[in-house]
Amino acid sequence: MKLRHLICFCLLLCVGLFACKSKGEQADEAVAHIDLPQIQEQGKLVVLTINSSTSYFNYRGEPMGFQYELAQQFAKSLGLELEVKTAKDEAELVRMLLDGEGDLIAYNLAVTNHRKDSLIYCGEENITHQVIVQRKGRGALKDVTELVGKEVYVNRGKYRTRLQNLDEELGGGIHIHEIDADSVSAEDLITWVAEGKINYTVATNEVARINRTYYPNLDISLEISFDQRSSWAVRKTSPLLAKAADSWHRENINSAAFRASAQRYFELEKHTVHSDFLSLKNGKISHFDDLFRKYAKEIGWDWRLLASLAYTESNFDPTVVSWAGAKGLMQLMPATARALGVPAGKEQDPEESVKAATKYISNLKQIFSKVADADEQVKFVLAAYNAGVGHVTDAMALAEKYGHDKYRWEHHVAHYMLLKSHEEYYQDPVCKNGYFRGMETYKFVNEVVDRAKAYQEKVRK
Repeated sequence: MKLRHLICFCLLLCVGLFACKSKGEQADEAVAHIDLPQIQEQGKLVVLTINSSTSYFNYRGEPMGFQYELAQQFAKSLGLELEVKTAKDEAELVRMLLDGEGDLIAYNLAVTNHRKDSLIYCGEENITHQVIVQRKGRGALKDVTELVGKEVYVNRGKYRTRLQNLDEELGGGIHIHEIDADSVSAEDLITWVAEGKINYTVATNEVARINRTYYPNLDISLEISFDQRSSWAVRKTSPLLAKAADSWHRENINSAAFRASAQRYFELEKHTVHSDFLSLKNGKISHFDDLFRKYAKEIGWDWRLLASLAYTESNFDPTVVSWAGAKGLMQLMPATARALGVPAGKEQDPEESVKAATKYISNLKQIFSKVADADEQVKFVLAAYNAGVGHVTDAMALAEKYGHDKYRWEHHVAHYMLLKSHEEYYQDPVCKNGYFRGMETYKFVNEVVDRAKAYQEKVRK
């Protein structure tokens, strides 16, 4: 009897192991057979990328990023919908691709020999290298040997490693200061250079180019590393998809859409030069004061605060279009304007813009209704107007997690908005909207509030 039970147990175990193995093999086989025809049959291209300023991020409620836009154009050329999934780093990108969680890595993935066994690199081959970020001027360094005796601030990792190697190659003398990446990111260091707090840091040329659009006083011409090749990638078993990506890049690299995307992220200046607080004489702020008075009443705001918001957004120029595609006096994103009832082609009509903006502000006031203090609520609304609701709620969640008051802006939620460009924070499980350049929003809120106070002191209500 015992022998019979033992035999039955062994047979069941073998069947179970065989079934598990079969399921695993079937899953691997299913992934192995996904190529362009299967993707076209399902009607959707699933791309994998990483949240960053160069690849993919959410701005004012809309997905953006250079690699995202290229992937969008590629999917459209194939007649496919686009779905985006994000990974925390390159290792996870590759793992997700090989596990069948996506079809294509739309990110500048470093080309390495060990990855070539399982991946096909495709699309445009991008060449990156590390550069010294410094301010323009007669004293700007022109040669790496001039780094001897200079103080360079970097985070731990590839930038510090390269600087140490360069220091050894030069026989020593570069004063390397390692900054804790948890509190100061590489982009923060670039900001410090632009503002004159430090003189030198290091970044990849892509990151440096994007940051130069915010800070035109930066010089990023001094290279300090060898070139690193990178490109998109697919599984080894998706040669037709790789071929399609190669063909698309060859045919479209000089297209208007491709050039517009490259210009938007790497060339168009993203800072706005503002004049003194008062724009016109005779106690008027702008030509649009009557509009601001009319619509500010509907949201319970001082009209001079609404005027300050408009000036900070557009310099009172109703024809302006931002690098991100926001239009008009109040700089509403196209999708937001449509949702608020702005007729097509009327985005730059001043009254339509102000009317829609106040509708949006009313919605934001409702979203942040738990911020009881009226002045505090204004700051949350302004932050969401500039960044999108998701990034503000992310910062609120971080504030709560780390013991701060999620209903107070300065020193609390604002602190975590600034940290949303740091991997440790934007990859935190409580963050749902990924990377964001919070410094711009922090400055925006301060500027609108400060200008409104100046208007209130000098212009009658």
